[in-house]
Amino acid sequence: MSTRLTPLVIALLGSSPVLAGEFSVELGGFYSQSDTNMEVTNPVAANNFTLDYESDLQLAENQFLPFVELSYHFNERHNFYLDWKQLHRNAETQALTKPFQIEINDTIYDIKAGGKLSSTLNFDIVRIGYGYDAFQGSNYDVGFSLGLHTMFIKTGFEGIIGVCHPSELLNNVCGSQAIPRIVDENVTAPLPDFGLYANYEFIPRWKLTIHAQYFYIKLNDVKGELVDIKLGIDANITDNWRMSVAYNYYKVDVDIAQKSPNKDTQIADYNIYYSFIGPMLSVSYTF
Repeated sequence: MSTRLTPLVIALLGSSPVLAGEFSVELGGFYSQSDTNMEVTNPVAANNFTLDYESDLQLAENQFLPFVELSYHFNERHNFYLDWKQLHRNAETQALTKPFQIEINDTIYDIKAGGKLSSTLNFDIVRIGYGYDAFQGSNYDVGFSLGLHTMFIKTGFEGIIGVCHPSELLNNVCGSQAIPRIVDENVTAPLPDFGLYANYEFIPRWKLTIHAQYFYIKLNDVKGELVDIKLGIDANITDNWRMSVAYNYYKVDVDIAQKSPNKDTQIADYNIYYSFIGPMLSVSYTF
């Protein structure tokens, strides 16, 4: 996702001599612990229940995942940043124990119990923003950041799946022909996030760093929250190369409610909860 934005950001940063400064590329990884679920309808009992992606659909709970961050610091106090984080998971359940129905784009999909089901959940977060060093000293700086972030969510199922339009639903049963695969892709509108950051050089070439970012939004049937708090140590190995070790708390919680247009009952409520508390390791190069 970030590859579409990167050339534009680099072009903007390099378009004026006023923006002369330092451009950095940071590559790293983090250890993720995920908890993902959604509220769906049981076609047999005709009630809603929580389907857990990790325990019911066998998606991996723990995973080591990559991230990329580009930053540009100019005119002493100003900086731009662009970062991308990814959580992509696939799993196969040999015998699904809980049947469920889910509505996507006014079509109800009926997923049967007992059959083999392949599940996909891809989650990408792209953020772009601006930071300002409000306070500076000989060995420290403290600043504020304002940015936008977008989430790309892809959900897929492959197995024994019935399909029907809500108007064709009779006694919570889809009578139409089965299809092999469904895919639902949701993209949130750019949402704002606000943050604070600080750097303190406690010995030459070694810095203590901290940043905290937050956002919360509720718009129509979409509700989301992001919390990102990181405490770390940066070491300048050379004039251009830097290594960072950090401890990070990162949480994304997104609810996307879907209801049938012909009735008040809720067919599916995606509750995508993604969080981790753990170590991060990265290296960066400054031009």
